[in-house]
Formats: sequence, structure tokens, C-alpha cells
Amino acid sequence: MSRRALVVERPGSIAVHEKEELRPGPGEVVVRPAWCGVCGTDLELLRGDVDPDFVRYPLTLGHEWSGTVEAVGQGVAGLEPGQRCVAEGIIPCGHCASCRTGATNVCDTYDEVGFTREGGAGDQILVPARVVHVLDESVPLLDAALVEPSAVVLTALEKARLRPGLRVLVVGDGTIALLAVLLAALWSPAEVVVAGRRPEQEKLARELGATGFTVDKPPGGFDLAIEAAGAPEAVIAAVTALRRGGTALLLGLAPTGATIELAADAIVNNDLTLAASFGYTAAAWSRVVALLNAGRFRPGRLVTHRFGLGDFAQAFAALAEPSGPRGKVLLEVAGG
Repeated sequence: MSRRALVVERPGSIAVHEKEELRPGPGEVVVRPAWCGVCGTDLELLRGDVDPDFVRYPLTLGHEWSGTVEAVGQGVAGLEPGQRCVAEGIIPCGHCASCRTGATNVCDTYDEVGFTREGGAGDQILVPARVVHVLDESVPLLDAALVEPSAVVLTALEKARLRPGLRVLVVGDGTIALLAVLLAALWSPAEVVVAGRRPEQEKLARELGATGFTVDKPPGGFDLAIEAAGAPEAVIAAVTALRRGGTALLLGLAPTGATIELAADAIVNNDLTLAASFGYTAAAWSRVVALLNAGRFRPGRLVTHRFGLGDFAQAFAALAEPSGPRGKVLLEVAGG
């Protein structure tokens, strides 16, 4: 038997390929993806803009996905075919200094689905059983497809040590920015203002909990500014919008080698904290799944576009050149 896989053979070349069926080895699980998200990083992978240390071509795309267990390998306990699940994309070694302290996002050995190993944009994906998380039957697989970007945001927010009553600014209006709006509500902020690029995003942002939206230079005086646009100018906008003693949290992935220029004396004189966050920890991933299973978090309302796997070109066009409101763009692989 064969399976479909959305493959970038090399930068600029993408197509759905037929590949050999996957079979699990000891300690491994084969999952049949239901939904697979596409994001700006996938566009960068297609263009060849991602740091070569973090990608291996040819690659099967798909680092955001949900699905159903299809087969389990020898020695796998607690998982069986038919279970609905998600799996961490960053595969930590488990024994380096970072992993031992729980910082699995910066494991000494970088290995991630959709970057260095086959992703979920296809009929099957093979992952270690130790990174699989079972979903409650009440959780829609469409919602679960957003666990990965949600875990990215939650990892960052927990690093920022939020507390109730903060004035929060989110710079950006893409999926990560919108998820930041949704997840920040867990800490009961006084307000959440989105500084976006497209006025068409305002309605979606407000539906997710934003109390304000602007496409102009944001006002100042924020306790926390979350940069989620992946552009140097967004970092500057976040830092300069802070009150004295405020925190800038950098989530966006700027182009490789991009630089920013900030007034060093202002950072010190204003007692600012600058924090960056990469990926997600295994612990944050578990917490997102727990929120889903408890019914406290339903990110599926961010989804505005759905395409079949074979319609990937349309999905990428909707991502690269949006018209009208655009939240998450998903590829429907098996659905459900």
C-alpha cells in the first residue's frame, strides 16, 4: 500500500507524492492525521528561508496536526488503534541538561516533525510513543490540530509570569497573535489590545477576547507586550509600548539574520524585561491537552479556511495573500 505526503523536495518545489506505507518499530506509533495546519513557517520552508540548522530537505510538511492512532509498535503501552491523539513535534532526547530541567524546547539535539523528520501533511506520520497525548472523545480533532501553536504561546506566557489585571498588547494579527489573545484570558487581564496589520482581522480578534484593535502605532503604558508578527519593526513596537518596568515577550520568528536597533539606555532606565521563547516544552503541551480535555479551551474558532490535501496551492495562497478575515488555515487529510 502507499500513502500521500505533501513534500518539499527542495526550496521552491512542492507536490503531493506517493510514498511507501509506514510501519511502527519498537516504541513507535503510526498515526493517521485528520487535520494539518499550515503557517508562515511552512511558507518559509518552501522558500528556503529557514535556518539550515533547523531543516532537512526533502521534507514532508506538517508540524501542526491531529489524528487517530493507526498502529503501535512492540513495547508500546497505553496506546491502541482508534484512539484520537496529538503528538509533540519537538522530539526531545530526554537526557541532556536542558531536558533534565524540563526545557525540552531547547534540547541539545534538535529534532522536529515537519522540519528534520516527516510531518503530518499526509496520510500517515510516525512518532515515538512517548510524545503521544490521548484526547478525550469530546475534543473535536479540528480543535486539536491547534495544540502545537497553542503550546508555543502557552510556553511563552508562562515564562512571562502573568497575573490578573495586566494591560496586554499583542503585536500581530496572525494565528500566534490570535492564540495569544485567547490564552491570555486564562490570567484575567484588564485589557488586551491587538496592534495588527490588516483591519479585516479586527472582528476575529474581538471575538476571541481583544478589547481593542488598531493598525496604527499602538498607545503606550502596557504591562506586557507580546510580539507575534515575526518582524523587526514589531519588536520595536512592542518594546516602545511598555510602561516602566514592563515586559516584552518575543514570539515571532523573524527572517534569518534580521537585526533590530533599540536604545540601550532606555531599556535600562525604564527597567524593562525582554524575554524570548522558542517552541514549546513537553509540560506546556500537556497543559494545553489538559485544557482541551477539560473543555476549557476550544481554539477551533480560529479556523477560517479549510482545503483538501490536494488543494495545498490554494491553502498556501490564502496564507500568503489573505483577503478578508483570515485565522487558521487547515488541510483536511482524513477529517473528523
